[in-house]
Amino acid sequence: MSAAEITALLVFCTAMSFSPGPNTTLSTAMAANHGLKRTLRFCIAVPTGWTLLMLACGLGLGAAVTGVPALRWAVKFAGVAYMLWLAWKLAGARQLGEVDASRLNISFGQGVAMQFLNIKAWMMALTLTAGWVVNAGGQPAANPLQRLAIICVLIVCFAFTSNFAYALAGSLLRQWLVQGQRLAWFNRALALVLALTAAWMLTV
Repeated sequence: MSAAEITALLVFCTAMSFSPGPNTTLSTAMAANHGLKRTLRFCIAVPTGWTLLMLACGLGLGAAVTGVPALRWAVKFAGVAYMLWLAWKLAGARQLGEVDASRLNISFGQGVAMQFLNIKAWMMALTLTAGWVVNAGGQPAANPLQRLAIICVLIVCFAFTSNFAYALAGSLLRQWLVQGQRLAWFNRALALVLALTAAWMLTV
């Protein structure tokens, strides 16, 4: 890759990874409710799922999904339904640990699978495939597999770092949130973010 391509790639990955979305919202909520250590499982699941999605798109799945309207809408509606379900679970949590214990218990496998229902992750994977894997500076790439490997490494770094940063922020709020009704309103606010994200997913 040229210096210009790498610079554009880094800027794109930074913007997509660190801007608020389903993953970062959940990382913040989970860490605020039950600590940073227990959120690391999700922080690792996100880059794992992103990488698998990126590999799938780079190897042709992306073209299949975008080329079949029914499949594209199925992925979109499944993602929206899952986001709304998570928002409902989160909105009802009012005590530390309640989200993890009975409401928002996301396993590693669920965190990985969630990326295949995350429209933001799909947008990133499809854009990277079209702009950096298949093409190079406006021309067909001569080394697409090498480019795909480089991008997957970057995705692991960016996805983990962004979710860990949001989780760290959430964990630092734990002592403040435990007072009064702060945690309940915090969870409701993040639930609203998830619901708005679900609404946005229907428009893209």
